[in-house]
Amino acid sequence: MSVADAPLVVGVDSSTQSTKALVVDSSSGEVVASGQAPHTVSGGAGRESDPEQWWQALADALAQCGDFARRAAAVSVAGQQHGLVTLGADGRPVRPALLWNDVRPAARTADLVQRLGGPKAWADRIGSVPAPAFTVGKWAWLREHEPTAAAATAAVRLPHDYLTERLTGQGTTDRSDASGTGWWAASIERYDEEILALADLDPVLLPSVVGPGEVAGTVRELPDLPFSKGTLVGPGMGDNAAAALGLGLRPGTPVLSLGTSGTVYAVSEQLVPDPSGTVAGFADARGDWLPLACTLNCTLAVDRIAALLGRDREAVESGGSAVLLPFLDGERTPNLPGASGLLHGLRHETTAGQLLQAAYDGAVFALLRALGLVLGQDERTVDGSASPLLLIGGGARGTAWQQTVRRLSGRPVQVPRAQELVALGAAAQAAGLLTGEDAAAVARRWGTSDGPVLEPTERDDAAWERIEGVLSDAVPLFDGSGSPGGTS
Repeated sequence: MSVADAPLVVGVDSSTQSTKALVVDSSSGEVVASGQAPHTVSGGAGRESDPEQWWQALADALAQCGDFARRAAAVSVAGQQHGLVTLGADGRPVRPALLWNDVRPAARTADLVQRLGGPKAWADRIGSVPAPAFTVGKWAWLREHEPTAAAATAAVRLPHDYLTERLTGQGTTDRSDASGTGWWAASIERYDEEILALADLDPVLLPSVVGPGEVAGTVRELPDLPFSKGTLVGPGMGDNAAAALGLGLRPGTPVLSLGTSGTVYAVSEQLVPDPSGTVAGFADARGDWLPLACTLNCTLAVDRIAALLGRDREAVESGGSAVLLPFLDGERTPNLPGASGLLHGLRHETTAGQLLQAAYDGAVFALLRALGLVLGQDERTVDGSASPLLLIGGGARGTAWQQTVRRLSGRPVQVPRAQELVALGAAAQAAGLLTGEDAAAVARRWGTSDGPVLEPTERDDAAWERIEGVLSDAVPLFDGSGSPGGTS
């Protein structure tokens, strides 16, 4: 079947810093057109973006796809998780959205956790212990610090909900993104009325939850977008669920994603809550679960260290005794929202390349330790015959990232050739609306996870133990203000 005859679908990835759109042949998975447009994130104490930017970026990205987008039969939107979008009665944002990496709500989140009965009570009810990233803490922070904005809010949405609603005119979300709010109960798969009351959030402000494989609506008349009126719109999903869908992920296969944040996850057929809060018991986009651990500091933090050293990001050198914990934006795993970066073991003979390698080691160590909790095993005991670790995200093609993951994990590493897996996952969901297939089966048919396997290397246990020792000593010294209180 030629591209001219095959049904086309659009997958959208609205991430922290840009929106990407792919037009995909629903039969073969071929990407026939693509576009990308940036949006900005405020600096300072918080992390915020104007949702109107996301809409304009979507329009700009689709315009780059030419007539292919106009011919699409279905579209689905994936987006960054946890963001708080507050809309007024006119449907416009009341204020900029609070993003996932805004840690200002940390104190409010901790207060909510205690008021419900502690971490185990939350894990049992919603499948996760809310971290500062979770939306419930952001709403509590807004009510405390900006009561006028909270009072003017007529609808509360997540980033992908906002774009989907502008396409269809209907307020919807999906189970994967709802599971990252803190007010959707995994145990009963619906909003938790007691938690909503605790957060002083009226349930009428929330979107309806559309199930996997269901249609969220159809595109309304939109002169600023190329879609035809009546084009099917999928429920969408959070970005990590979209990447899992884009890989056609089967239960138990481990994934390590290297992006602005670092995440590790695997699809599970059962929800196993973690009362420690390290592993979030998110729902996936199909009806299963996606236990996931996230670190705030990944590629951007390492790139910042490289810039401070005046070196290319690949200019690492082996050796040395330095340990660098790149907690430049606080940290989520371990849960240290007030932490800052920490350098230990600096000597006269330490080189700039060794310091840069230490930053990579610190970031990868945090992710691998979290992966062990996701999979229910100690990653230090995994041998080279284990199933390959799928390495995805913006850093996955970087040699320094690949080699650091191999050296600290001792695992084989597979790097899928397919890029833009979040947008591909959204496209697979859209294709499933047309064919009636399971969206993950669509992605497997497209071969999205195919790619070279890098053989395992001997695990660097000495580096692991060195980093673990420094982290163990440093954690109790962080005083919550962003400074370690007395490290040498």
